[in-house]
Amino acid sequence: MNILRNLIKQLAKLYFFVNDKGNKKKQYIPVSGKVLNSELLENLIDASLDMWLTTGRFNKKFEKALREFFDHKYALTVNSGSSANLLAFSSLTSHLLGERQIKKDDEVICVAAAFPTTVNPIIQNSCIPVFVDIERDTHNINTKQIKEAISEKTKAIFIAHTLGNPFNLREVKSICDQYNLWLIEDNCDAFGSRFDSKLTGTWGDISTLSFYPAHHITTGEGGAVLTSNPILYKALLSMRDWGRDCWCPSGEDNTCGKRFSFKLGNLSQGYDHKYIYSHIGYNLKITDMQAACGLAQIKQVNKFIESRKANFKYLFEAFKNFEKYFYLPVYLQGSDPSWFGFPLTIRENVDFSRVDLVSFLEENNIGTRLLFGGNILRQPAYLVSNYKFKVRNSKILTASDIDDFIYEQLPETDYVSSNTFWIGTYPGLSNDDLDHIIHTVDSFLKR
Repeated sequence: MNILRNLIKQLAKLYFFVNDKGNKKKQYIPVSGKVLNSELLENLIDASLDMWLTTGRFNKKFEKALREFFDHKYALTVNSGSSANLLAFSSLTSHLLGERQIKKDDEVICVAAAFPTTVNPIIQNSCIPVFVDIERDTHNINTKQIKEAISEKTKAIFIAHTLGNPFNLREVKSICDQYNLWLIEDNCDAFGSRFDSKLTGTWGDISTLSFYPAHHITTGEGGAVLTSNPILYKALLSMRDWGRDCWCPSGEDNTCGKRFSFKLGNLSQGYDHKYIYSHIGYNLKITDMQAACGLAQIKQVNKFIESRKANFKYLFEAFKNFEKYFYLPVYLQGSDPSWFGFPLTIRENVDFSRVDLVSFLEENNIGTRLLFGGNILRQPAYLVSNYKFKVRNSKILTASDIDDFIYEQLPETDYVSSNTFWIGTYPGLSNDDLDHIIHTVDSFLKR
């Protein structure tokens, strides 16, 4: 059987080589994309031949590789970066945390210039997001506003490294330590970024990753949660796996040797431990086929990171010529970003709008994206939902309270919501692609 398996894998490698050589040069320059190799296809087929359709041997290796890359004690894969964020925040509501357990109506500091699923878990757990403004040039949280947003109900800070650009981790971590707050790093866009020579995703109590095809490495759909806190890991593992109390891996039974010896809750003595639930949980696991893809991708991640940095530098040097029209991205001293994209913010008093420019770029086969949800307090979902929130040090508000005054408390968030977009830096872009972007923008501006 091994001979047959190896033959199938070799044929897959040959297929990848022939198919890849036959691909035509792309006409459209996407803002993001996946870079695949033959090892990924071999791994994917190898995993599928096992006919083990849930988490298995490849996932054990992939989680180990993630732990080693980030030097964390624990890594748990999940089915998306959004699920990673949900799981990360939900774990902080665990009874295992005692006095530090986050409860209903506790407050969490965040930003409105965010991807929705960095904010949604706060709302979904009946807590109160407290929005502070961002900085226009870094697109990250304005750390000067954090302390004024803290109250006796504040329990955590939950923010992302925007487009791979690290927020001021030194200052945010200091505030968390001073006020005994949890720190969740949404590291989905920042795989490989560093601050003070230390990887992002290793500063907080919990960090999250996304492996969607647009991200630094891909498993198709997928993500991960990382921590070095054993109590948090226990809560994370339980909540990821249906909320069960048992820690046996999929397909294994009686790891502890006491499967029928427990007396928990109001269940009868000896109730099967595999069916005892200590948390309100989910099933967020990935399949072994996805993990097989991730295992091949993580071997290339350092090359991907360097390519993203090089592409950013190439664009930055060229766009210095256009500073009359754009605020160029800024990163903090001590930061070494692994850029997810190249953000541009249109200056005041220019004679074109963002819609004019991104439409022109798209007409010339150049992909663009906005800064995620812009100001999510302007998004339809947040105008009709029945949830509570605060803006900086305001009173508790609801969607019916949103008016111009609320938006005026977040001026930079509102500005980037209307004037910021980004273009690609992903490893699949060539210098010819980047030159086409630069020349197209130059052509637009000369018009």
